[in-house]
Amino acid sequence: MFKMSIKPQWQLESGDGRQLMPHLVSLLARIHETHSLAGACAQTGLSYRYAWGLLQEGQRAFGVPLAKMVRGRGAALTPLGEKLVWADRRIAARLTPLLDSLASELEVEVERALSLAQSILRLHASHGFAVETLRRWLLREQVPVDLKYRNIQEALGSLNGGSCDLAGFHVPLGEFEDAALQHYRKWLKPEQHRLVHLATRRQGLMLAPHNPKRIGTIADLARPGVRYVNRHPGSGTRLLLDLLLQRERLDGRAIGGYDNCEFTHAAVAAYVASGMADAGLGVEPAARRFELEFLPIATERYFFIANAEQLATPMMQRILATLRSTGFKQAVNALAGYDAADSGAVHRIDEAFPQLAPARRRRRTAAPV
Repeated sequence: MFKMSIKPQWQLESGDGRQLMPHLVSLLARIHETHSLAGACAQTGLSYRYAWGLLQEGQRAFGVPLAKMVRGRGAALTPLGEKLVWADRRIAARLTPLLDSLASELEVEVERALSLAQSILRLHASHGFAVETLRRWLLREQVPVDLKYRNIQEALGSLNGGSCDLAGFHVPLGEFEDAALQHYRKWLKPEQHRLVHLATRRQGLMLAPHNPKRIGTIADLARPGVRYVNRHPGSGTRLLLDLLLQRERLDGRAIGGYDNCEFTHAAVAAYVASGMADAGLGVEPAARRFELEFLPIATERYFFIANAEQLATPMMQRILATLRSTGFKQAVNALAGYDAADSGAVHRIDEAFPQLAPARRRRRTAAPV
């Protein structure tokens, strides 16, 4: 099969519509990473003379320098140069999942146009790093995947409507598990559905480097001057935050930025890293990717839900084999805060969540032997 890749790209233009330096932002990003103009040139393939010319042209266009050379210490970006780099990273974090989903749709269309006699896995799930890893793994193994990023309600609705084969579903362990299950209960069918374990993962507060606002608890988000960036309504992370606020008897409207929303964990992290917010709730790999502080708040289990009769199909057996493979588990375990020890395990809903078992089954289980 064919793998498609769609990358976000943006272009600066002057007021008269003239394009400014196509390679400039890429050069600045590499300077940010290497702290060296020579190192940036090596990574971008640009000559030192051309790169220096780009920086000079950028300074003329904006009226201020974008980078400065420090004798014996390499190169460093100016505040404007930093802003341009973080704009680039925010664009990538926000758009990459959407473009990956579109690429997946196009891959499926090519497969169908070629009349390949393979089943195509239809996967609807919220964006996450283990899901992203699974897509890459399946593509490498030549398994066609029609991946659409959806929130939990949308994914479960798609499964119940016959529009997907696997639906992403994650709930926190511990004190908020019952409340989360009640939120999703109307979409769950214990007799019909089976849970396929993907991973456990840590959710927590992603904080600006060095945590200058000294945020240590959820209640601190409501302090004056603290800026927050939220996940979109309907996401599992948004539900977790609202449950945390309910425990603290806080109204979301008391939090500055509560209505500022991003679609993915990475987009939230990029928003904080760019200096536009002091905190956001998300998974640990996003915080590590953007060099943020991370304060663990909750551990949750991430499952896929499937119809029981589908699990015996050759396609689903192939997916289960991938999830259970040593290589895939190692790839997921390499993600900060993730644990794939039980990846590929299949459970009845009432086995994973005994509180959802029918009352007669709970009585039978509790009866003495």
